[in-house]
Amino acid sequence: MTTEQGVVFAVLAATLALFIWNRLRFDVVAMLALLSIAIAGLVPTDELFSGFGHPAVVTVAAVLVISQGLVNGGVVDNIARFLGRVGHRPTLQVLTLTAVVALCSGFINNVGALALLMPVAVWMSREAGRSPSLLLMPLAFGSLLGGTMTLIGTPPNIIIASYREGTEAFGLFDFAPVGAAITFAGIAFIALAGWRLTPRRGDDSGDDDKLFSVGDYLTELKIPEGSPHAGATLHNLLAESGEDRDVVVLALIRDDKRQLAPSTYKVLQENDLLLVESDTESLQAFLDNTGLELGSQDDADTESEEDKAARKSRKKELNEGEVQLTEAVITPESSLVGQTANRLNLRERNGLNIVAVARQGHRLKRRLGDIRFNAGDILLVQGFEDTLTSTLSDIGCLPLAERGLRLGSSRKTLLASGIFIISIVAIVSGWLSAPVALVSGAVAMVLTKLIDAPGAYRAIDWSVIVLLAAMIPVGQALETTGGAELIAGQMLAIGDGLAPSAVLVMVLVGTMLLSNVVNNAAAAILVAPIALSLSAELGMASDAVLMAVAVGASCAFLTPIGHQSNALVMEPGGYQFGDYWRLGLPLSILVTAVAVPMILLVWG
Repeated sequence: MTTEQGVVFAVLAATLALFIWNRLRFDVVAMLALLSIAIAGLVPTDELFSGFGHPAVVTVAAVLVISQGLVNGGVVDNIARFLGRVGHRPTLQVLTLTAVVALCSGFINNVGALALLMPVAVWMSREAGRSPSLLLMPLAFGSLLGGTMTLIGTPPNIIIASYREGTEAFGLFDFAPVGAAITFAGIAFIALAGWRLTPRRGDDSGDDDKLFSVGDYLTELKIPEGSPHAGATLHNLLAESGEDRDVVVLALIRDDKRQLAPSTYKVLQENDLLLVESDTESLQAFLDNTGLELGSQDDADTESEEDKAARKSRKKELNEGEVQLTEAVITPESSLVGQTANRLNLRERNGLNIVAVARQGHRLKRRLGDIRFNAGDILLVQGFEDTLTSTLSDIGCLPLAERGLRLGSSRKTLLASGIFIISIVAIVSGWLSAPVALVSGAVAMVLTKLIDAPGAYRAIDWSVIVLLAAMIPVGQALETTGGAELIAGQMLAIGDGLAPSAVLVMVLVGTMLLSNVVNNAAAAILVAPIALSLSAELGMASDAVLMAVAVGASCAFLTPIGHQSNALVMEPGGYQFGDYWRLGLPLSILVTAVAVPMILLVWG
């Protein structure tokens, strides 16, 4: 082993350890790895940041913009809208959900496809009186399977295409024979038997047993005559109530007229009623500090049947009109992660009321203002109906409650579909390369106002872009220093005399295990040069081992940290870390059993 190889291996070992440790963002870890090999002099200075202009990186960014344009045009929702008609049979629900998300994931970002269908899955579960855990894990795994079918379905495929030897990269549908085979087999297994392996969490779905029961402490407070708060703003009232307050103002009632989610700059008057949600301790502290009077109080533990009916009626009113309550999950990239509600000041900045927070399947009873948000937390929020979805998107949250599908106008749907189809035809016909065709499609989406320029930038997951751009030179350093060849030689010594099928199993399974603990794009970048060196040593077709790497990198079914899709369903489904292997392990074995023969048949 040379000194340069030793440095590369040390950097990669540290990088993998940091990925698995998961305390630093993966894009930050990738940049640290890039800087390390730069300081060691393993990559020329003028090539150090070449990854940012790499065709694979540009293609990933363009696909993300096009995906959002298709969503805005209502294309994906038009595909998904029939899901509400499939009935309550679990096999049929699982089959249709996984099939639709797989189809969508073949052409748009798989996390985006999952985000669109998660609210539908939660709604279907509640309508059927079952736990969302039955549908959400199959939905996440379906999104991963679908991404394997095309070049643009997932970043690992785009990366692997750039490693193909010769002048011609993999085409758009070159991944389809293998990807479609494992997708069909995977969906069939999940729908027929696999869904039975998912854990059952919170099966009771009655109205009073839901995760959030808004109105358990729904209280009317009155501004008494002569109150110093009459003539002052709601903001002043909340500010003077003390730091320990944990009271959410849901509505203001004046002259029998209810104003939902009133502005914090609304001027209060004598005899105004404030409809608030609070626990009894915080409510008492609020009353002591402000001098307000109780109008009426409904405690869910002691209320009569008539009071309970009235509470449900008020809860229904809170969801009507221009303001609504909805549940949302905090994504790993959200600006809320690590922050508290008090510090974020979401009411004034974003027009959002945080009504309740749930973690690990239970509503948190601590004061809302003191809760430091984690990725995966479920929020019950109140906001304005016409801006709620976009506001949640801006702060990095995905809505979970039932929502109306954004079907858009038929003109927009046809326009978005037309731009996408033209881009695909340009790639398939060979008229334009994939990066040029897809960037052209993304620009066309902006020019036709299917997505505005700021929205296009927001659609791009910049953490993934930085990860790819930083790791590509690191992967190249592994190859240029001879490190990839050295590892391949060791693997060859271990598997001397193995059949080509056994070598493919070794490459695919090794990549799959790695992708369960590190980002799948990083796994593809690290394993691809090793696989190419191994194929050269054995005289195997390089395309075959590259396909094995692509499949392995995309099929991370064993852990919630292997892919963002797995992480997003963890909290809404009530899953624990060890739940994933129950369905993920047999699915991984099935994928391997189907993929290897197909790779040998098509590319061997």
